Order: sequence, then C-alpha cells, then structure tokens
Amino acid sequence: MFTELIQAYPKPSIVVISMLATLFITIINYYVQDRDKMKELKEVQKACRIKLKDAKGNPKQIAQINKQMMECSMEMMKHSFKPMLITFIPLIVLIAFIRSSYEPILSGWLWWYIGASIVSSIIFRKLFKM
Repeated sequence: MFTELIQAYPKPSIVVISMLATLFITIINYYVQDRDKMKELKEVQKACRIKLKDAKGNPKQIAQINKQMMECSMEMMKHSFKPMLITFIPLIVLIAFIRSSYEPILSGWLWWYIGASIVSSIIFRKLFKM
C-alpha cells in the first residue's frame, strides 16, 4: 500500500516523509537539548564577539577571548551532539529506504527531500519556539 502511494504520488509523498522526519528530529531536539544552557552559551559567544571588537590591537586579550569562544563552541557542540546521536541511525535507515523507493521514479528526490525539510524545519522550530 505504501509503495503504491509512493509510485502514484512521488513528489507529495517525499514531501510528507521529509516533514515527518523533520518533525521527529525537532521533537527529539526539543526534549533532549537543554535550551536554557544553549541560550546561555549563545549569549556568552555574543559577549565575546563584542569584547573581541573592543580588544583590537591587544593580542594577549584577543587570544584569551578566542580561547573562551572555543571553549564555548565546544560546549555547544557537546549539547547538540546528544540529539544527533539519537536521530542518526533512524535517519540513515530512512534515507536508504527513500533512495531505494524513489530512485527509479523520481531522480531529483534528494532535492525534494532537502527543500521540504528546510521549509518544515523552519515551521516546526517556530511552532516549538526553538
């Protein structure tokens, strides 16, 4: 039944699959990521950028600010890595399924998937206030 729908309506079905995958990723990010900590880290980075502009000509201070920014970036990466670990395997399986299902009938399936994913990600992030 699902394969028949894919073959009958390839473009709408890839859009729906993409939207569902994006919703899954957004929900995982919403519940797993510490949004307060991420917001705090973004504020620290913003403050560091301002300090960096003010520290022109002082290489010692610039090096110290850059070190602080790197530590902050590493911390942000750690926090975003956990949801990625959860969603990576299911998405690899989904992409393999999509590729095997759509390759013969819709050669540009990847572009449809990416486009729908970007648009739905923007919408879902607004809805979840992320």
